[in-house]
Amino acid sequence: MSRLFSVFVAFVASFLLIGSAQAEVKVLTSIKPLQLIAAAVQDGVAIPEVLLPPGASPHNYALRPSDVRKVQSVDLLYWIGPDMEGFLPRVLNGRTLPSVAVQDLPGMKLRRFAEDSHSHAEDADEHDHDHRPGTLDAHLWLSPVNARVIADKMAADLSAADPANAERYQSNAKAFDARLDALDQRLKQRLASVEGKPYFVFHEAFDYFEEAYGLKHTGVFSVAAEVQPGAQHVAAMRKRLQEVGKTCVFSEPPLRPRLAETLVAGLPVKLAELDALGGYTPATAQGYEQVLEKLGNDLAGCLESL
Repeated sequence: MSRLFSVFVAFVASFLLIGSAQAEVKVLTSIKPLQLIAAAVQDGVAIPEVLLPPGASPHNYALRPSDVRKVQSVDLLYWIGPDMEGFLPRVLNGRTLPSVAVQDLPGMKLRRFAEDSHSHAEDADEHDHDHRPGTLDAHLWLSPVNARVIADKMAADLSAADPANAERYQSNAKAFDARLDALDQRLKQRLASVEGKPYFVFHEAFDYFEEAYGLKHTGVFSVAAEVQPGAQHVAAMRKRLQEVGKTCVFSEPPLRPRLAETLVAGLPVKLAELDALGGYTPATAQGYEQVLEKLGNDLAGCLESL
């Protein structure tokens, strides 16, 4: 009897181990915002990994050998697409498991840089990536509409890969959708008071967010981080700031352009930051909402203080 019981216990243990192994779907995302959306969908099941460390630029990241191995081995990989992570396509060519470029998903609301996207920045240096008129604006995660599409795709993929937790993934996606509805209302209310106020950015990364909440930057100071503009360039930018008067100029962490202090010296202009990537945000179910809410609060807070 004891032998039969031992066999039964071993069988049950093996079954549980197999079930656990099947549920261990490894998800990797290229950048933090996608990790945060995945974390909302996987809440209570697993924590997705992210490829880029905090502070790294998705436009020109240099993969380490350990990164390449990770890219090749994970079960599901999500990235924005070649318009954002130009370093990834060559590595993905050797990957046999599913990879999803979210910019290609049906239902995504995509923007392209307009003809006047560099207005008032014509004396600035070139970007380290392509913002030419007509090219895709790949900062698509800053649209709550797109975040919903991405979450639904992740829930469908995870449900197929891990049927035992399919109900949980679908439930998490619905909860994420409901939280975005609430966030949308909070942001509309928070940003209504600054609609129409002028501000400038060093990086044209926020158009999706601006479109969602009725905002528009006045100009872009597109400055390459490694190049210090000449006196003529700085004078042209200062002239534009003088024309506008009280305003905010937003850079992105972790680095503020070296000319920033010189640019605003003596002018009624405040320097502040907007974090499009939320690089240090914990990978929790509410992480994505925290990134957007902080972005809205930081933008409104600077403009309200003028």
